[in-house]
Order: sequence, then C-alpha cells, then structure tokens
Amino acid sequence: MTADLTQPPAANPGSPTVTQAVILAGGQGSRLRPYTDDRPKPLVEIPGTGTPIIGHQIAWLAEEGVTDVAVSCGHLAEVLQDWLEQAELPVNVTTVVETEPLGRGGGLKYAAKALPRPDEPWYATNGDIWTRFSLRDMAAFHHERAALATLALARPRIPWGAVETDRFGNVLDFVEAPPSPFLINAGLYVFSPGFTALLPDVGDHERTTFPQLARERRLAGYQLPQGCYWRAIDTAKDLTEAARELASVRSGTS
Repeated sequence: MTADLTQPPAANPGSPTVTQAVILAGGQGSRLRPYTDDRPKPLVEIPGTGTPIIGHQIAWLAEEGVTDVAVSCGHLAEVLQDWLEQAELPVNVTTVVETEPLGRGGGLKYAAKALPRPDEPWYATNGDIWTRFSLRDMAAFHHERAALATLALARPRIPWGAVETDRFGNVLDFVEAPPSPFLINAGLYVFSPGFTALLPDVGDHERTTFPQLARERRLAGYQLPQGCYWRAIDTAKDLTEAARELASVRSGTS
C-alpha cells in the first residue's frame, strides 16, 4: 500500500469548489455486531486512531473545502447526534433522522433538503467508507464532463488467492489477494443541483436514478487514483484489516 491515510491529499487549485456534503449514516450495521449493539456503524472506531469512521470522514471533507455537512441518521440516531454535538468538528453539521427506512436514494433526497445551498453541487458518501483522495479532482472531473452525477469507482482486492494457469491447464503462479478485474461503486459521489429532484422519495437510486442517467449519458464514473486507500468498513474483519494497514503505513513497511 502506498497511500498515507493520515495526511490530506494535495489540493488541485483549478478544481471547482464544492462546499457541502451528505453522509448517509442510518444503516443497521448488523454485520459489525457486537460493535454496533450500542452505536451506529459510523461511530465504530478505527482501531489505532481513537476516532470513529464519521470523524475521519468529516475531517477529510473539511480538508477538501467542505464547510457544511448534513448527516442522515437512522439506527441509534440519538447516539450519533450526541457525539456530533459534543465533538469539536471543523464543519457545520446538521442531522436529519429517518423515522422510517427510505432506502439509499430516499435517504439522499431527504438529507439533501438540509443542505444550505440547494443551487450548488454537493458531495455524498456512505457512512462506512474510509478513504483519502482529492475530492477536488473528482469535482473537476465531474464539471469537465457536464455530468449530473459522478460516482467514484474502486478496484478492491479479491479476498481470496488467485491461481494463474496456461492454456494447457498447467499452474504457473499463485497470487495473494489480487485486484479485482471489475470496478465497483465506491460509495462516494459528486452531484449537480438538478440531481436531487430525480431521486426517489423512497427506494434505491442505483436501481432508479442512476440507470436513467446512464441511458442519457449524464452519469460519469471517476476511477480512484492508483495507490489511493479505500475501504468499506462492513465487518469486524474489515476493522482488523484497516488497523493492520494503518500500522503498516505508519511503520513504513507498505
């Protein structure tokens, strides 16, 4: 691994400025139990940092020029709200609570109503993503393509070892956790102002809004830079591996 998880990426002064963001933090986090028995998933601490996932996200967003963040809460909303109120944060935070599940698309639409500047673009991220890269570069990519929505694309490592063979079936090599041949939605977005109206009130934007925009060629995909750190914290194993990767970076053994 070559990325430094503890330092902000270099700024791109030519990128358009995006100053507001939504964090989707309302999931149950059932696969992270027992960590999520008494707190929502975004409040689970990254081992070795003393900071929960959402703390890392807010610090990163602030470094990238964001001044206002709307946090969509659901599971154990009051615990997350208490933490946000007590923490010394570098941005203005507004929380909205889903009293009933709205789905990811509905959650985005509901939270976007709390953003202070509805006529400006905005970032969005799932509440379980830990990463560092230049959001300003992604915003510039979005602007250059005149997209209505841009999603970050990651190429995660396959959790199994791979076997290379020749065309005769002879085993040539073993590759531990190779990069996936497929790109995936990294759970990070840049949206133009007009995107909000296209979101469903209830449902998943990946099944409704995104396919529509793709057909209209108004959806862009930004591949995360090579060497960029990205991980979705979804299970206890993810926490363990994130801690090991952080220790590797700090010790200079990556």
